[in-house]
Amino acid sequence: MKRTLNGKIVLFFTLVLWVMLVRCLTGCSQAEEPEKLRDLEFTVVGDQEVPEELKGMIMEKKASPFKLTYTDEQSLYIVEGYGEQPTGGYSIAVQEMYLTENSIVFRAELIGPEKGEDAGNEKSYPYIVVKTEFLEEPVIFQ
Repeated sequence: MKRTLNGKIVLFFTLVLWVMLVRCLTGCSQAEEPEKLRDLEFTVVGDQEVPEELKGMIMEKKASPFKLTYTDEQSLYIVEGYGEQPTGGYSIAVQEMYLTENSIVFRAELIGPEKGEDAGNEKSYPYIVVKTEFLEEPVIFQ
């Protein structure tokens, strides 16, 4: 009887260790980035070319960092804002924008004023508006 009980306990702990090992190995694997199908062509849009409805949305959100998309059924607009900054002199660079099987990947970067540059004392609210072809895939901001 004691042998059967010890065997069951050993079997139980062996199963528990196996489950923990499998969970750890599957949980520790790196998530692969989606495969890039193609780069997307885009245009950085100036304030005068932004649709009025989108302008209103930007003005409402500009004080805090934000990310949004907007479509007019002809084009897709991707907007990223960086919230309130202490001075002017900021710029934004699009690092990459591409299509995957089921999404659009968008990555932009805020670039601060250069040392010695007179950026002024007024607060600024940098944001970028990018216009591309009309696509229905969701946008992933990185």
